[in-house]
Amino acid sequence: QVQLVESGGGLVQPGGSLRLSCAASGSISSINPMGWYRQAPGKERELVATITSGTSTNYADSVKGRFTISRDNAKNTVYLQMNSLKSEDTADYYCDYKSWVRTYWGQGTQVTVSS
Repeated sequence: QVQLVESGGGLVQPGGSLRLSCAASGSISSINPMGWYRQAPGKERELVATITSGTSTNYADSVKGRFTISRDNAKNTVYLQMNSLKSEDTADYYCDYKSWVRTYWGQGTQVTVSS
C-alpha cells in the first residue's frame, strides 16, 4: 500500500511562486515514476509534470519554462516548483505514484492565483 500527502498549496499573486511537496510512504520504489496533475473547477484532471527515478522529466506545454519537478528518492518526496504563476494555474494539484499494478493518488492541495 502507498500513501501520498501533498502540501504547499495556498493563495499567491500572479507572478508569484509556490513549491508543492508530495511525501510518499509505504511500498515505494524509486524506480517507479511520480507526477503532478491538476484539476480546475469544471475541468478534467490534466497532467502537469512527471519524473522517473532519474532525471527524465515531462511537462505540459502550458507550464514549460515555469514549473520544475524534482524528486528526492532518499525522502520519497517529489516537488513541484512553480514560478511565474498565472490565474489559469488555479486548481487542485494532485501527485501520483505509479506502481507495477496501479496508480496511487494523494488528497490534493489547492493552489489559487489571484490578486
